Amino acid sequence: MVRWRSGTVQSVRRGWHGAVELDVTTGDGPMRALAYPHLVGTPQPGDRVLLNVGALVMGLGTGGYALVVALPDRLPADPPDDGTDRGHGHLVKARYTPLQPILLGVDEEASPHRAVLAAAESIDGMPVVTADLHSALPAILAGIHADRPNARVAYLMTDGGALPAWFSRTLDGLRGHLAGTITTGQAFGGDLEAGTVHTGLLAARHVLHADVTIVAQGPGNLGTGTTWGFSGVALGEAVNAVAVLGGRPVGSLRISDGDGRERHRGVSHHSLTAYGKVALAAADLPVPDGLDPALATAVDAALAPLSGRHRVVRVATDGLDAALRACPVPLSTMGRKLDQDHGYFLAAAAAGRHAAALLT
Repeated sequence: MVRWRSGTVQSVRRGWHGAVELDVTTGDGPMRALAYPHLVGTPQPGDRVLLNVGALVMGLGTGGYALVVALPDRLPADPPDDGTDRGHGHLVKARYTPLQPILLGVDEEASPHRAVLAAAESIDGMPVVTADLHSALPAILAGIHADRPNARVAYLMTDGGALPAWFSRTLDGLRGHLAGTITTGQAFGGDLEAGTVHTGLLAARHVLHADVTIVAQGPGNLGTGTTWGFSGVALGEAVNAVAVLGGRPVGSLRISDGDGRERHRGVSHHSLTAYGKVALAAADLPVPDGLDPALATAVDAALAPLSGRHRVVRVATDGLDAALRACPVPLSTMGRKLDQDHGYFLAAAAAGRHAAALLT
């Protein structure tokens, strides 16, 4: 349940696109808080704030903030009234929660893209890279741009992790490197809003004119340590959506030699569940050359049962390490940097390189 606190903003710290960090004092002492100005307004020192402190109390990693729910004494103004309210959209996300936003869906009647998407039936063979962690996004992008620096790459953010795209400092740092971000399902805050992964893929192709699209959940995934209890298994459904729409699915494998948990070493059980049990359509599964021999052996053994449905592809890695080190945002997964889990980031970059090779 929600753990509530009331506090006062002492100072405004760093900010990025769609989010701002605050220092807040409460009856429990000082707290680090995060506000989304598009939802609650822009906090200033001295403002009283209502906070949800559950994630902070639990000590969560990416989500370890007190979250500003409202500035009760200085509420933001309503959006401008255009007389019809049609221009504001009717797509409701985070539905029936206290902070549900009402947005303009990319394919709804008031959207300038309505006619294009109403007529669209295919993504025209577009390569789509699916990944189960948000941290794979910049590495996949680096692999694509290593060989095709001018390729237009869209990011489709699913709602398995963060709902607001504004939470992601990675996305903030990749602005200008991506053709755009589409938030789907209950997720929101992207350049375009879509109700489903299918609509999001069509928008990536026909609105953002992407050559390649990357599909992954936002930061802050949910996992219970069981076979099915991980929000990222939904990437298997994304593979199915790509195939239904005439795209080319490319599965970024979660490979690790740095994760201390046995179930994630070699090929993570999450990847094996998503591609081996959820994905009914065939995908290309790139494996990078040059892995540590013991890791390579474990990867080959784990992927053998999947080879009847999917195509395991070996990818040369020349130049990929340099591309990863030149990435415009820091690389980190579960607190591990590039050199602490090199195989993970190399596998993601290899998936990007393979997707780039599919472009004609």
